[in-house]
Amino acid sequence: MTDTEALVALNLLPRIGPVRVQKLLDHFSSPSAVLGAPIDVLRRINNIGEETAAILHRWQDHCDVSKELAEVKSRGLTLLSKFDEGYPAPLREVYDAPNVLYVWGQLEERDKHSIAVVGSRRSTMYGTQATKKFSYQLAHAGYTIISGLARGIDTTAHEAAVAAGGRTIAVIGSGLAKIYPPENMALAEKIATGHGAIVSEFPLHTEPDKQTFPQRNRIVAAWCRALLVTECPAWSGAMITANLASEYGKSVYAIPGPIDKPTSAGCHQLIRDGATLVADPAHIIDDLGVFSFGKSTMNIVEESQQEMPLLGGDEAAVYHVLSSEEMSVDRIISQTGLPPATVTATLLKLEMRRLVKALPGFRFCRR
Repeated sequence: MTDTEALVALNLLPRIGPVRVQKLLDHFSSPSAVLGAPIDVLRRINNIGEETAAILHRWQDHCDVSKELAEVKSRGLTLLSKFDEGYPAPLREVYDAPNVLYVWGQLEERDKHSIAVVGSRRSTMYGTQATKKFSYQLAHAGYTIISGLARGIDTTAHEAAVAAGGRTIAVIGSGLAKIYPPENMALAEKIATGHGAIVSEFPLHTEPDKQTFPQRNRIVAAWCRALLVTECPAWSGAMITANLASEYGKSVYAIPGPIDKPTSAGCHQLIRDGATLVADPAHIIDDLGVFSFGKSTMNIVEESQQEMPLLGGDEAAVYHVLSSEEMSVDRIISQTGLPPATVTATLLKLEMRRLVKALPGFRFCRR
């Protein structure tokens, strides 16, 4: 049994999610070794417990790996485990990384330049039009649009990316044999047959439920380079996804809406909490760059690179210690040796010159 096949087996078992699998992999040499471990050894591992140890010891009673793999092949799908080279690099960095990904369609190198677009399932005309505008132009600029194939904003984001001739990835909260919502099956086929991929961490016949959608949201938040919320109420899955993205260190953008409409209350809360207000796709493109794709290659060329700015004095000192990685104000003060008031004033000047980007939590990086 290969490592990927063993991870598929672990993924099929009840009560054993990505965190427990990683704990087991930290203890054993490989996924195959986990499945072949004596029950007394399994019992001694912290947080595994008697019931889980029994499931692992008799794993063949709980899943049919051969049947799952045969159906994956018959459906023309691809399986990626976290040991595979093609597994998305950003997902490796999260503590609860998916064990395997079921992929319908193709993932490409350019997908590392991705923006998640999320929002309400009950979108208004305002939210729909804003999502169309932003998703279309971001996809046209070369970004892969990631969303969840849900009704409302997600559907609009995927459709706009396809209309722009760009790429889009739908991360769903069910198995690929149970596409949800069912009315988006035609859209899923269009995405998978030339415009991107439908992706799930769940076994093929997993039904969607209240647990699978939050699990899906963490993949969207971790995979993207930045996340845009176009419209959502104060309590929604989009807010959870945005907060996760912020925790993962991703740039979060939000589109403001009418102040008297609860449908935009979530976006307004995010802006108050430090998300960047955007009113035009150019605001995001200015931040992140524009990409062009050659017809004969899949290489990405950033067109927005600029020469090193001419700076002097305090501005040069502060800019010199910054990089593309976010840095706290305290660390900037420590590395420059400048007074706190000088550093904060200088950061404001550099931000106004669009040389520095302010991030949530009083953190900064070069644009």
